[in-house]
Amino acid sequence: MIIPVRCFTCGAVIGHLWEEFVKRCRSGEDPAKVLDDLGVTRYCCRRMLLSHVEVIDKLLLYERHTRDRERATI
Repeated sequence: MIIPVRCFTCGAVIGHLWEEFVKRCRSGEDPAKVLDDLGVTRYCCRRMLLSHVEVIDKLLLYERHTRDRERATI
């Protein structure tokens, strides 16, 4: 879904780092180096960024399918 604003474990604010992290990782940089450069040192915060999965695009596909099916039955 959407990256949490705060780390679940320590409460540090990490949500503002997500876009920069993704941009740099997609350009081919090593995720560990990117996290170091962004100042994310706690392993719990690193976990939040490394393990996050964007599923909103996949969920929207199912929502559209459901909406189209409902219109067909009307």
